[in-house]
Amino acid sequence: MELATQQRQKWSDCLHAEIAVLEVGTGPGFFAILLRELGYDVTAIDLTPAMLTEAKKNAGELAGKIRWMEMNAEALDFADASFDVVVSRNLTWNLPHPDKAYAEWARVLKPGGLLLNFDANWYAYLFDDEAQAAYDRDRANSAEQGVWDQNVGENFDVMEDIARRVPLSNIRRPDWDLALLQGLGLRAEADEQVWQCVWSEEEKLNFSSTPLFLVRATRTVS
Repeated sequence: MELATQQRQKWSDCLHAEIAVLEVGTGPGFFAILLRELGYDVTAIDLTPAMLTEAKKNAGELAGKIRWMEMNAEALDFADASFDVVVSRNLTWNLPHPDKAYAEWARVLKPGGLLLNFDANWYAYLFDDEAQAAYDRDRANSAEQGVWDQNVGENFDVMEDIARRVPLSNIRRPDWDLALLQGLGLRAEADEQVWQCVWSEEEKLNFSSTPLFLVRATRTVS
């Protein structure tokens, strides 16, 4: 039986290698590394050269097995239908033209390809009193439990300034994402409970007022 032989791993490696994945906004390379460890053919892009340098360092011996490219998420230098999967995390919220980004991600997906975008309404508290109150409770709960508060630090004022200037901070999501993707001809759905299975207990305390969601979209086969 093949499942009990070395052919199991050989076939697994072969099938994974045939699945081309693009990570948009790789940052420190977390998703790119995980996906390469699973055997996928991974291309990881970021607009910031310093982040690509850090990502390569974090990847260690896997760095040479991942394609790292400096590129704008809103203007991809790839041909149409280049990838089976496009994945991103915590990027769309801070893009100046997220609609252009989604259009580009859809463009490079192969027919039947899958788009996975993890994000949240990170800075809604800057525009909404109820969100501000919930955000303040997160700060109090984090302090009460004695966990590191990830919403403070020397760069946090910079992040809030970015949030005030980009379009998605004051828009209810993932409703906006779903409508846009459906308008692009993709089948789209949202998992608003994904944070329950991927966040640590510390993250749940820090960000309970801004739960992570997953937007999952598929390019239809014409």
